[in-house]
Amino acid sequence: MTAEAAGRAARLEFSAAPHLDHIEASRFDRPTLVISRDIVARQYAALAQGLGRARIHYAVKANPAPEILQLLAGFGSHFDAASRAEIDACLAAGAEPQQITFGNTIKRANDIAYAHDLGITHFAADASEELEKIAAHAPGADICLRLLVEFETGADWPLSRKFGCTGDKALMLMNRAKELGLTPMGLSFHVGSQTRDPEMWAETLDGVAAVWHAAELAGHQLTMLNIGGGFPASYGQRLLPPEEYAARVMAQVEARFAHVPQLMAEPGRALVAEAGAIVAEVLLVSRKHSHDLHRWVYLDIGMFSGLAETMGEAIRYPLTTCRDGESTGPCVLAGPSCDSADVLYEKQPVHLPIGLKAGDRVILHATGAYTSTYASVGFNGFPPLDVVVV
Repeated sequence: MTAEAAGRAARLEFSAAPHLDHIEASRFDRPTLVISRDIVARQYAALAQGLGRARIHYAVKANPAPEILQLLAGFGSHFDAASRAEIDACLAAGAEPQQITFGNTIKRANDIAYAHDLGITHFAADASEELEKIAAHAPGADICLRLLVEFETGADWPLSRKFGCTGDKALMLMNRAKELGLTPMGLSFHVGSQTRDPEMWAETLDGVAAVWHAAELAGHQLTMLNIGGGFPASYGQRLLPPEEYAARVMAQVEARFAHVPQLMAEPGRALVAEAGAIVAEVLLVSRKHSHDLHRWVYLDIGMFSGLAETMGEAIRYPLTTCRDGESTGPCVLAGPSCDSADVLYEKQPVHLPIGLKAGDRVILHATGAYTSTYASVGFNGFPPLDVVVV
């Protein structure tokens, strides 16, 4: 499919999304993310169906809007928090401390103590020093050790290298946790955000199973497996329905871990991405020289105001404009800031209407995840992304 044909397909797919009615009927004086509660609820129900006995811990970092957290808390969702602020947001939304896990492997000591004092008992770690901090500030806590993912998963946004440890290191950390009076309760991993093929989980699950069995042989009684996130959202591509994708992953999990009492998953993107659209405005259309084949289209939103996942063109958001239906041509898409890195799509140009000009509205679809949380507070004086939940 050509880039232009893909653009047309995306416009058809997103033309009937419920939150677009609010956008159509409203005026916005700054870039604004509009989120649909109905779509979040639909995605939650679909994933819960496919995940079966695996308990959902929503990855709060994907979108911490209070309305979303309240909605999910009402469904009985649990939450994966990465900071004190996210813990507070979950509690304010109605979650109980036992529904919250402190899943970041890199934590400030006084934040560990804060979580422990609230009654949070589940902490993640991948290093000896982290275990020592947890033992000092959350004595007796349950520990989930995060493993490196060393296999190719096809993720659009890989999460290897920074987080996790090797299997042999995990076994050493289990012993160290016990020495410190902690309870090593299980293992966690993350195949990488936006892993579109469920079959790409197989090698990682085999690797985790090998570490699990080695831990059992060493005398550790593990009770919980956290399969992390990676569940994809559609950015105009054809994907398996979320319930089918989750069910295919769970079939592989159960084949290896049917004896494990507790399973949990941490979807974020799959719950909220398709529920959101950002309303933006064209600030300038230009060409660098008179024979340039590509126009440059500058929006009032860029990498520093919410679109950080365009880095390396990893995530490509479907676009619609107020001039759809007109003839199109290739464009380089960029943000408004005075930073040369603020270019969204250049290696693979986007096709936008030839008549596009300053003041025209552009909507970026499937932007409900990792946009409001990536928006900087006033880089170059541009305001952070507004959020409206309908």
